[in-house]
Amino acid sequence: FQYRRELLPVNKTFSSKETNMISETKFEKLFSSPLFRYDVANHEALSAELLAEGAAMRREDDGVVKSNRRGWHSTGNLFTRDADCITELRVAAEMAVLKATRKMTNKVDPETLKMKLFGWMNVNPKDGYNAPHTHPGAHWSGVYYVSQPEISEGSSGMIEFVAPRADLPQWEILKTNAFRLKKCIRPAAGEIILFPSYLVHWVYPNEVEADRVTVAFNATFRK
Repeated sequence: FQYRRELLPVNKTFSSKETNMISETKFEKLFSSPLFRYDVANHEALSAELLAEGAAMRREDDGVVKSNRRGWHSTGNLFTRDADCITELRVAAEMAVLKATRKMTNKVDPETLKMKLFGWMNVNPKDGYNAPHTHPGAHWSGVYYVSQPEISEGSSGMIEFVAPRADLPQWEILKTNAFRLKKCIRPAAGEIILFPSYLVHWVYPNEVEADRVTVAFNATFRK
């Protein structure tokens, strides 16, 4: 016995009787992954101070190798430094995490939980990039864009997120964001992006001479 499945043509015109055959009772977005974007007020002054702080940090040590390739990744938790610009950025990151969490749930007040924030600075010179990775153990991951060299075309400065699901190619024909295989964005200087830490992401190579500088962070809640 061989089962044969035939693709039937879709009837694009329905009678009023056919239209009333079904009624929607509920709609949910199952397993969706949020992406938040926030602008930081007066970011020009903040970023200038962060660039100076980053230059001092690079004179202190050579950094570490994580997902960075041909770029510099600061050592330890950036938010333990006592510079005013680091404190200001920490407050902005905490506010972003709290706002995003409240938008995702009204069953838990995030301010009743303990939040651990761990941050680091990335400097990608020309040809520097970050390999695909996730941030295991955290709830939210974020990036503040200290400097983002402007380009007219190409993928320089882009961050790409990969769908956390398999077997999606057949959905491309419907052209819906909910079932895309990947999402690429080029955030602007002074912007914070925030996303679930389980999302695979990577950063495209910097194609220009100016450094691309960011501060990345993880936020983890505990009772």
